[in-house]
This record gives sequence, structure tokens and C-alpha cells, in this order.
Amino acid sequence: MATRKDEQIEDPSVLDHDLAKHFPELLKFESTAAMEDSELYPKIKPEVDRIMNAVVGEEFADPPKDISSSIRAVAWNIERGSVFEGIVDALRHDQRLRGDVFLFTELDYGMARSGNRFVAREIAQALKLNYAFAPVYIALQKGSGVESAIEGENANSIHGLAVLSKYPIKNVQTVALPNGKDKMWGKEKRLGWLRALIAEIEHPLGTIRVVTVHLDAHCSREHRRLQMRLILDRLKTLSPMPTLIGGDWNTTTFNSQSSTRAIMGYWRRVLMGPKNVATNHLPHPERFFERRLFKMLEDEGFDYKGLNQLGVGTLHYEIGSIEKNTNLRDWVPEWCFPFIFWAANRVGGKVSARLDWFAGKGIAKTPGTEPETVGGLTNENDVPLSDHDAIALDFVIGHPTE
Repeated sequence: MATRKDEQIEDPSVLDHDLAKHFPELLKFESTAAMEDSELYPKIKPEVDRIMNAVVGEEFADPPKDISSSIRAVAWNIERGSVFEGIVDALRHDQRLRGDVFLFTELDYGMARSGNRFVAREIAQALKLNYAFAPVYIALQKGSGVESAIEGENANSIHGLAVLSKYPIKNVQTVALPNGKDKMWGKEKRLGWLRALIAEIEHPLGTIRVVTVHLDAHCSREHRRLQMRLILDRLKTLSPMPTLIGGDWNTTTFNSQSSTRAIMGYWRRVLMGPKNVATNHLPHPERFFERRLFKMLEDEGFDYKGLNQLGVGTLHYEIGSIEKNTNLRDWVPEWCFPFIFWAANRVGGKVSARLDWFAGKGIAKTPGTEPETVGGLTNENDVPLSDHDAIALDFVIGHPTE
């Protein structure tokens, strides 16, 4: 899991590969250890490492003519970029999603589920933005849940995260984040690991450092804290600079390292009271279950309380959603569903959790503004653009008073 400390943005052609012919053989392995002990893996490892250590990007932005008095950031898990036209239309026309810098998670490159697009590049082209994209996984299959039934085949089979901006993106590097579970075990097999993407944005108001983060979903709360610890430790090695961390932190409050632990956590929450959990914990993971992660950020001088719309969920689960129930069945046993539905019905059939966050150091929200959670985003056919709401923040460098 080597990560270079001085990565440069490379041409997208570096992500071209010839690995698909090996996918049928790789899918036979039930663990990463077994795969790495095989005769095949040492032969393909250089190509895998080349992709997993790459950061690619291009410059499509024209220098903005009008400079505002503050900087606006948008972070959004766009769920692969599958509803691509709707996402681009929302970013172009919804004033809540206007931004100087975008921290995007879950972007595909060459996956059938998202039309085999290079999602980061095509968004940047459409909106005339600069971009940097870091792969996190090479997908050996079309996806999980309903994605596995998508027509067509994957082209490049790459999944990752990105930063996009109207302004120059410089001094890019990544932090490798250890997986919370073996990605070669289970129904969705992948090569690779999560990475945080660090970049400097040369904004006219001052250069800022931004970090796009996607913490692991299928892991323990302590593992998420470890992943954030690795990011904070890397930041401490860099020259001091106003810094914004944003993205999908998967603060579900659950230990999802295995279905057994998730089920035990579910019953704990039943005993705590479904209404109590739905009201006081899922939208407020910082209060109890994930408090150590947020305290660690504060101990390192990062503010999150003033940079987020606290208590407002960014992911919403409704018991009537066939798609989400299908996806959930990939890792929760069938017998659990009656109890899950019972608990959800106790709070009106809908539960919202806050998974997406900003944290900042050397910045503050712009006086007179409040952080936003941008929900209700659909295309012209009322199809949701993502399973996550976006979050937005207007901020200034320094610590001004109201």
C-alpha cells in the first residue's frame, strides 16, 4: 500500500490497463492473502500499483472574472455518477451547489453502472473546471445489489474520488487508508484501498489546502478514527496552511466490520429505543457513538461544529425503497429485515443519518452565512441524483468575528 508523498497530476492515459482478462481468475480468490500468494498476482501487481498510486487530472477552467469575498466549498458523494446528466444540470443551475471547490466521492471511470463514463473528467469538462482524480479501487465486478444486474460490461473498472475547482490545483498527494475488511471477501470483490486526496487550491483570496475524504463504511468506528488519524498525521508533515477536510466519513454510528457486529449493534439500538437513536444519534454521531473521531479533530485544532448543519441527516433510509433493501441484503441476513422494518416504522418509516462532514483549520464560516445540507436533488424524472445529500459551506481564511 505504498503512497508517494510528492505525487504529480498525470495524464489520464496512465489509467489505461489490460487487467480485465485476469478478472475471472481473480474472482476465484476468497481473500487478499490467497490472491497475493498466487502465481498470478505478482505478475499483475506492477500494473495494479501503477493505477493505485496515480493521480490524474486536466485543466479546463477559464479564470473567473468576478471574485467573491469568500470561498464556497461543496462536498458530495454522487453515488458513482450514475445519474450523470442530472448531476451536471444540478451543479450548473442549482445555486445551492455553486462552488469554488468541489470535494466529490464515489466517482466511476469506466463502470457499466455509470455508463462507462470518466465521471470526474466529464463533469470538469461540462462545467469548465480543473480536476484531480485518485483511484481507490479496481472493480472486478459490476457492483453490489441492483448494480450487479446492470446491462453491459465495465470498460476501465475504476472507482475513486476527486477535487474539482475553478482555480489551479497544485501540490497533489494522497494518503493510503487501510481497508476495514478484506475487499476480496464477499459479493463485491475489488483490488485496492481507500485514499484521501490532498491538494492546494490557488484561490485569489489565498491558497488553501483541501482534503477529499471517504472513510470506510464496512469497518468499526475505531477503524474510521484510525483512517482519519492517518490523514491528520500526514497534514502535520506539511507546511501550515488554511485547510478544509470534507467528504463522506460514513459516521453511521455502527460497527459494520461484519454482519455479526452490525446485527449486535442493531439490537443495542433497539434497546436504547428506536426513536431515541433516530432523533439523538443517527443525525448526531458526534454526540456519542463517533465522538472519539470528532474529539480527535478538535484536539488537532480542527473545527467542525461551526462548519456543518448539525443534526441534519445526509443519507435517508426508507423501508419502502426496494433498491436500498436489495443492496442491504448483500451484507445483512434476510431474517433481520422484519426487525429492521419494525424499528424504522417506530419512527415513521424513515431514518436519516449524517455521514457527510466538513472540518477546517485556519478558516471560519463567512459572517452572515450558515452551512447548508442540500437535499431533494432529483432529475427531470424525479430520480434522486444520489443516495447522499450534498453539503455546502461559505468560508473565509482566518477567524473573523460575527
